[in-house]
Amino acid sequence: MNLEITGKNIDLTDPLRDHVTQKIKKLTRHFEHVIDIHVILEVIKREHHAEATVNISGKSLFAEARNHDMYSAIDMMIDKLDRQILKAKDKMQAITHESIADNII
Repeated sequence: MNLEITGKNIDLTDPLRDHVTQKIKKLTRHFEHVIDIHVILEVIKREHHAEATVNISGKSLFAEARNHDMYSAIDMMIDKLDRQILKAKDKMQAITHESIADNII
């Protein structure tokens, strides 16, 4: 898994990088087939933006969050990605089970 963290109008400090890395581990715990993750952290005026693109086998997922605190924005973004990854995983498992059932009949 490749993880790329980019900052726009913000200094990427070690605690900020560590927070993102630790939260990303939550995503890979649910689904092992994560290929690439690109996280962009940005500050526009007083609002903090966190967005991420996650490439999994066969799909690309995107989530963004905005808040007045960067750590909260990161947490909200990770929660959105977590729901998307679980949904994609369930769909992939359903397709696999259907194809196995079709081969048996």
